Amino acid sequence: MIPAAFAYVRPSTVEEALQAIAAGGEDVKILAGGQSLIPVMRLRLAAPETIVDLTKVSELRGVREDGDSLVIGAMTTHHDICTDPLIAQYGKLIAEATETVADPAVRHRGTFGGALAHADPAGDLPAVALALDAEFVIAGAGGARRTVGAADFFVDYLTTAIEDGELLVEIRVPKLGSDWGVRYEKFNRVAQAWSIVAVAAAVRREGSRITEARIGLTNMGSTPIRARAVEAALVGADVSMETVTGAAAQAAEGTEPSSDLNAQADYRQHLARVLTRRAVTAAAGL
Repeated sequence: MIPAAFAYVRPSTVEEALQAIAAGGEDVKILAGGQSLIPVMRLRLAAPETIVDLTKVSELRGVREDGDSLVIGAMTTHHDICTDPLIAQYGKLIAEATETVADPAVRHRGTFGGALAHADPAGDLPAVALALDAEFVIAGAGGARRTVGAADFFVDYLTTAIEDGELLVEIRVPKLGSDWGVRYEKFNRVAQAWSIVAVAAAVRREGSRITEARIGLTNMGSTPIRARAVEAALVGADVSMETVTGAAAQAAEGTEPSSDLNAQADYRQHLARVLTRRAVTAAAGL
């Protein structure tokens, strides 16, 4: 189906983009990679009056260091994430998850910030951002910027803390050094499909003990979920299969997964426990 008619604006700076968004009113949509927006427009599930295309805003692309953080531009493509040397050194969990996103064609067009702003709980990147305590830098009218932590960024299904007239400009992620192990475990029915359940795990060891653990769950609720009970059970414990298995058994606590044609809720909770055990086992180097 052909999308409904719309006005098209292609700014070249963040300031121009914010002006275009403000001028577009309530029926404006932002086009990043277009992997989520264009399909729903073709189905006439969305009919915005104005599209603001960000593909020419070069300042929104790229990865750089800032002290103990990596700063990722919102318009950085998945492909660029997967091939960036800073991501390879300090953001291996991001790279692992991004490599599972769709197919090469989508990864060349889709963007890191676009996937996070879309906030689909079945998407691979929101749970990773949550597990890593990422921060989202959002620009508003007049160029004012505010920073929102991942725990507050994902509000509900397809809903974030980005307000009308605002634009996600960059994501700041703490660097993980060589003392961290990571793993992204994903279960889906066919290759390139959305996750039925997935788990993002980052574990830091000192000798035989786990000193820090971060676990994010994909598609286990209306937003990504942090498996706090698992993290608490792991921190301070000796690294062993018994420890990991016992901690992973708590992965489904506090989750409210949906039931659909792909899986019932109780099966998703079972998968969360199994995938958490696998992810933590690999991240801990067992």
